[in-house]
Amino acid sequence: MTTTETAFAKINLALHVRRRREDGYHELETLFAFVDAGDLLTAEPTAQDSVTTLGEFAGGLDNPFDNLVARALNALPRPQGLAVTLEKNLPVAAGLGGGSADAGAVFRIVEALHGLPDDWQARAAKFGADVPACVLSRTHIGLGTGTEQLSVEDDLVGTPVLLVNPRVPLSTGPVFKAWDGRDRGALPEGPASKIAREGRNDLENPAISLCPVIADVLAALAETKPWLARMSGSGATCFALYDTPEARDAAAAAMPSGWWTMAGRLR
Repeated sequence: MTTTETAFAKINLALHVRRRREDGYHELETLFAFVDAGDLLTAEPTAQDSVTTLGEFAGGLDNPFDNLVARALNALPRPQGLAVTLEKNLPVAAGLGGGSADAGAVFRIVEALHGLPDDWQARAAKFGADVPACVLSRTHIGLGTGTEQLSVEDDLVGTPVLLVNPRVPLSTGPVFKAWDGRDRGALPEGPASKIAREGRNDLENPAISLCPVIADVLAALAETKPWLARMSGSGATCFALYDTPEARDAAAAAMPSGWWTMAGRLR
């Protein structure tokens, strides 16, 4: 029996960096949301775990045997192995939680087949702060390093969204290092749409300082008149939210041909 699961692209509708913690991580407040498109994983029962990677961005994975899919499989007890094929449609090091989304999809596949252990959240967090959020893949607030989850009134389900990446990878570490350390305040309160509109991404300026083309992406999106355009995570992917699919699709057609785009809706 073949099991198929989408690794939904993660975006940060808002991302507030509050302070540096004693453990070296940063205290974050973020509004996670997920697009109804992303990488595609298929799994079939087998005697021994295996991972096959294909797709446009498969070459961006340094070591396919040490990627988050393989590591997530190793972390979850089950009575049989899984042969997983990962179709890598999301760019790597792009602020979309691609590897975390892939790991989250593995957790959902194992949950569907065998159930998850009670401590699944702790197991997921070992692979990165975004992984527990990507297991859930629904709009919510993330606190701490992003692993603490709070529910939010989600009035954005079905919102047309366009993702745009200039095909320039950007690692998270240097972006945090370039942040000026200034606490600009907490997330707004209210439903998801209010937090998104009134929030910000504190990593946007430091990311632009390292990767100036991000400013060009945001400018190009602004010309398409979305009701919100912002960088996701630590970049370099940016997103724009629209009132209609037609406006989103027209915006996608207006982007330069060399940039990567993905159109979808918020889950």
